This record gives sequence, C-alpha cells and structure tokens, in this order.
Amino acid sequence: MKIHPLVITFAVVTATVGCSRTAEKIGGASRALSTGQAGGAYPARNPGKYDNENREHFVAMNFRAQRSVTATGITSRTLDDGRLEVAGNLRNRLDREIQVEVQCVFKDQAGFSTGDETPWQLLFLTENGQETVRFASINENAKDFTIRVRQAR
Repeated sequence: MKIHPLVITFAVVTATVGCSRTAEKIGGASRALSTGQAGGAYPARNPGKYDNENREHFVAMNFRAQRSVTATGITSRTLDDGRLEVAGNLRNRLDREIQVEVQCVFKDQAGFSTGDETPWQLLFLTENGQETVRFASINENAKDFTIRVRQAR
C-alpha cells in the first residue's frame, strides 16, 4: 500500500506542532512554556495603563463618546447633610446633534465604589452645544466620583 506524500507531511507537521514549545517574553527574560504556565502565578499585565476611572473625574466609555464629548468645569461640594454633589459641563465637539448617556459613580476615600451609582441618563447635545449635568450621592460615604459618558444605544 502506497501512502501519499501529503499525508506523511501532514502527520509530521501535526506531531511537531502538537509537541512544540511556546516561548513567552516576560520582562526581558524568555521562559519556555510547555503546558500552561511555568512556576506559579503571573503578575497583572499593564495594571496602570487602562485605569482612567481610578484617576480621572470624567471618562468616555467608548470611542464615539471620546471623540464627540468633552467635559469642563467639573466641581464637587459637600451638602449640609454630608452628601456629595457633583456638577460638570458636557460639551458636544461635533457639528451635529448627538445623544449620549451619562452616569456618575460615587467612591469612598480609598477610591472604591460606595455602591451609589446613578442610573444612566439620556442627554441630548445640540451641535457644538453644552449642557450642565448634576448628580448627588444618596449617602455621606461618597468622597470622590467619576462621571462616565457613553454613546446612546
């Protein structure tokens, strides 16, 4: 019985690829991995790269919102009953009317959410227009905040 050369080639490639070692570059050293990971847990990749919500008071949640909306004059104050009130001007950067959704996440002194997130509100912005948005926390645990905006669905 004669075996076709392509069958032999396929068998050799399959066996070779199935047993091949993959290399992963970690911090300048190359470590070969045969199954899973070698030697314990890996540190998080880029822990400080995409953490704008931890550092900024205004973030865009998608590319369209980032391109079309900006925020200015963001202020916060503590009300008489200890709650935090936040206000900011959202401005449309485009020459057409847009619809966005806006939300505020209130955070404690350590930067963790207090569980006090406002519902997403629909906001209509005229071409090159600006609207002021206001939010108030429901309890006195809020010490910090992040206003989030996304393109309306």
